[in-house]
Amino acid sequence: MKKFNLLALALVIGTMSLFATTTNEVPDIPVKVIATQITSLFTTPDFAIEEDLSVNILFTFDSEGKIVVLRVHSKDKDVINYVYETLNHKRINIPGEMNRVFKLPLKIER
Repeated sequence: MKKFNLLALALVIGTMSLFATTTNEVPDIPVKVIATQITSLFTTPDFAIEEDLSVNILFTFDSEGKIVVLRVHSKDKDVINYVYETLNHKRINIPGEMNRVFKLPLKIER
């Protein structure tokens, strides 16, 4: 009888723990949706570009859903400043998961 009571108690606790796990996760937004929204923020740069450039941007989102640019992989300081001014602390309609690092390849054409 003691074993039955112990087994019943273990079953109740196990079942309760299954239903007690609630998560407040942000739904997994496809990266293409985020990339489309971010590329729409860019306008024609106001500096001279001698050749087509390819730049990788590492960014994340803060607790308020704002973009935080972590790194811009480029040697051109004008491009780096342009990316930071355009993206840093801007909001998009559907932000991604907080503290997840995203990588966005960006092509800048002449």
